[in-house]
Amino acid sequence: MSPPPLAIREQLREQRFNTVWKEELHDVFVDVAPYYDRANHIASFGLWNWFLRNFMSIIELRPGQRVLDVCAGTNAVGIALLQREPSLELHAMDRSAAMQEVGRQRAEDRGLKLASSTIGDVHVLPFPDNHFDVVTLQWASRHLRVRDLFTEIHRVLKPGGRFHHCDMLRPGNPTVEKLYYAYLRGSLAITGLLFGSGSAALGAKKYFIEALEMFYSADELSQVLRELGYRDVISKSLLAGMIGLHRAAKPLAD
Repeated sequence: MSPPPLAIREQLREQRFNTVWKEELHDVFVDVAPYYDRANHIASFGLWNWFLRNFMSIIELRPGQRVLDVCAGTNAVGIALLQREPSLELHAMDRSAAMQEVGRQRAEDRGLKLASSTIGDVHVLPFPDNHFDVVTLQWASRHLRVRDLFTEIHRVLKPGGRFHHCDMLRPGNPTVEKLYYAYLRGSLAITGLLFGSGSAALGAKKYFIEALEMFYSADELSQVLRELGYRDVISKSLLAGMIGLHRAAKPLAD
């Protein structure tokens, strides 16, 4: 299926998926939290850590910076950042207390401590304007109102601060796209069986494919970032556009 035009993409995404986002995804992540990382290692054929290393490679850090990891999940990004630069003031935010509890334990097991963990709606970030040097977001924007969230991230970034994004995207090549969805249908079924997924996660399998069909390609997401006022936007595609990495800066003066 062809995605809707870029100008109305967000409106149609929200119309189609709003009920899932507001009423169903919470239960999905409660279900998958205990095995989320292990399932993704299997589903990605062992590439999960490679994706993270590629994401880390586009993030520039300085000692003592204040960092916000949005949709932090099990804190994979926060842990990697703190291991690289322990002096960071790192804050995590996620809507799922279950995922953050797993993340808190993972960080604690590695002798790391986050500055804060906030549970709430990431479309309304509870932080002041011009507050963070760096904001990161991985594996979540398919389930969010992208323009609203990216606008909030722009608000809380300091002038000159950088936003780093990584997610599964809609490949620009139609043949790759079809193969991608076929693979995802199979991997979701296999991991659901292996880990004994509950009804919430099993019921969301169709949604996960449909969300990608209506999502953005790497080039389209770059365009959205520029339209929202970000500058110096760069992107990097992995696996023929199945995974996209973006870095963008808040201008020194709007």
